[in-house]
Amino acid sequence: MITYEELNEQNHRITELSNVLHYLLADRSMCDTGSCCDLFYRYVDLVKEHIEVVDKEMYKDLLSSPDDKVSNIAKNFMSGSMEIKKILREFMHQWCPTAKKKDALHIKDHAEFLNDIDQLFEIVLQRIQDETEHLYPLVRSLGH
Repeated sequence: MITYEELNEQNHRITELSNVLHYLLADRSMCDTGSCCDLFYRYVDLVKEHIEVVDKEMYKDLLSSPDDKVSNIAKNFMSGSMEIKKILREFMHQWCPTAKKKDALHIKDHAEFLNDIDQLFEIVLQRIQDETEHLYPLVRSLGH
């Protein structure tokens, strides 16, 4: 079982990478550097890992709760996980078609890329905030 401290550390790393990447990717010349690509792929891996851990460890007890409000919150978070995975998959398909190599982003329209990446960051950061403010306290309140 993962601890809340470990979940918060994951959230911190994802937030930090979002902020650094937002700054770096604003400069078109940085988008093609190996260092920036490494950070971007680390970000993607961390987001995927975090969602998988939360999905695996947080919902079981919530879904089996006799309280409909509690089980509905779990269902909403699960739905949000599926949506983030879909958005991330679509983003990777559009901007990282050779993702297996993990060495490049394929940016033809920098303004469009920035818009898409900012939306991705916003969705993920909102999810982190929702987890911190709603999901973790709910799980703790149930004694887990």
